[in-house]
Amino acid sequence: MTIMTDPPRESFRLSMLLNDTRYRSITFQAIALLALIVAIAYLANNLFTNLAAQGLNISYGFLGDPAGYDINQRLIEYDSQSSNARAALVGILNTLLVAFLACIMATVFGVIAGVLRLSNNWLVSKLMSFYVEIFRNIPVLIWIIIIFTIMTAVMPAPRAFRGDEPEATMLLGAFAFTNRGIYIPAPIWGPGSMVVVATFIASVVGVFAYRRYAKNLLYQTGRLLPMGWPSLAIFFVPTIVMFFIMGRPIGLDIPELGGFNFRGGIQIGAPLIALWFALSIYTGAFIAENVRAGIQAVSKGQTEAASALGLHPGRVMNLVVLPQALRVIIPPLISHYLNITKNSSLAIAVGYADITATLGGITLNQTGRAIECVLLLMLFYLVISLSISAIMNVYNKTVTLKER
Repeated sequence: MTIMTDPPRESFRLSMLLNDTRYRSITFQAIALLALIVAIAYLANNLFTNLAAQGLNISYGFLGDPAGYDINQRLIEYDSQSSNARAALVGILNTLLVAFLACIMATVFGVIAGVLRLSNNWLVSKLMSFYVEIFRNIPVLIWIIIIFTIMTAVMPAPRAFRGDEPEATMLLGAFAFTNRGIYIPAPIWGPGSMVVVATFIASVVGVFAYRRYAKNLLYQTGRLLPMGWPSLAIFFVPTIVMFFIMGRPIGLDIPELGGFNFRGGIQIGAPLIALWFALSIYTGAFIAENVRAGIQAVSKGQTEAASALGLHPGRVMNLVVLPQALRVIIPPLISHYLNITKNSSLAIAVGYADITATLGGITLNQTGRAIECVLLLMLFYLVISLSISAIMNVYNKTVTLKER
């Protein structure tokens, strides 16, 4: 009788790192990692050797020195005696501000233009095509300069608002449009104002909760609840009621002409407006194409079936087409948001003090710390880009098609 036994286990040999398929991929990855480490070490050693030869060293102590320059558009307190670190913080906040505003407005422009481009109305469809082709085929820097030029050359100067018969007047007595920017009323927070703010935030949450409840009820039972007036009622009524209950604790600081310029209120500078609108309309043209592609990716049978059930075109678009089109729209939308953030570095062309203009511009030139400033700039844009990608990827997972 023959007895079958397992073959003897082969001992490990160095030649197996290349000849054995079990170890070959690991060997190549280890070699690539080692080569990368050696290359980085060589470049770092070369950098420090050259810096030592020039009598330089890498230090971030300059961040604590006085900046020595002013910044017009800022969200926090700052003056020329503030540190370079605070100037960089002002630039970071300005970058985030214009990127946030541009992302919202570009999305609005893109969704509207993408939907209207599929309109059966020939004129509307061609107008949207004209918008897309004109704005996406001209560099965004040119649009920034065009809008900034229009703002500074066409809008009236503050002195035009002076006199018994002024050449220009304020809109509703509270909004002034000048070549230096737009002046709007600023809120004055009194005792109890935070209660009103908390009520407002709760109202916004309530609107989303109601719309989610109505949508789930429609999907589960087919019962259709009104969306428009209940949402407006939840949004406005609780806040207005709480405002009067608390004795109207929130006032307004109306801008007034004093001296050579307006005082009070909030100033939205011309550079911010030019950068904001240029990024929005430029990127909105790309988003419009993504929206159009997403809508066309949904089968026409879906639309016809929804219409056969009695849904009017608006609800067919909101409840049937757009939720499915989002699966196609969201991934490229992430790239457009990243491009808006990075293109905001063009702000230096119109004098807007973003992080590139402050840390990578004036601070770098004054201190001569080019390596430190560039490393900090790279770190900032890397963190912001990865954060936007992470947030949008989480949202993308929530709208993906869920298999049952």
